[in-house]
Amino acid sequence: MALTYPGWQSHQRVYPLFTILIIDDNIPFRRSLRKTLEGRFPFVAIEEASRGKEGLKKVDYCLPHLIFMDFHLPDITGLNLTRRIKTGYCNICIVVFTTYDLPEYRTAALESGADHFVAKDSWTGDKTFELVESVLSNFGFDRNGLTRES
Repeated sequence: MALTYPGWQSHQRVYPLFTILIIDDNIPFRRSLRKTLEGRFPFVAIEEASRGKEGLKKVDYCLPHLIFMDFHLPDITGLNLTRRIKTGYCNICIVVFTTYDLPEYRTAALESGADHFVAKDSWTGDKTFELVESVLSNFGFDRNGLTRES
């Protein structure tokens, strides 16, 4: 049975304490990121979406703590989606990924409400782990997914 936190039950599905949503239309990248995260954080629930509208529905459905989002999505920009998500769920941490590490992209992502901006080409597993561990800590979890009260 999964541990649950009040407010983190959505519709018919009960989620573990910490949930990550990956929104990216690049299937190999999405699968690779998921595999990397599952290997280091096996206690985390991970959901995926390949389009922005699908991602928005999953936000409402699973209420993730952390979202990894592509800058360019087929149906909506990652920036517009970030704005929409942050309007309703300001505590969700959003990391915007892109293959273009341009200063204007970084500025636009942060102005849209993203908490982090990352160039896919320069991102490493260690940086991913550090970021997830930081977000876990901000939500009151240790690196093993236990709350500080446990």
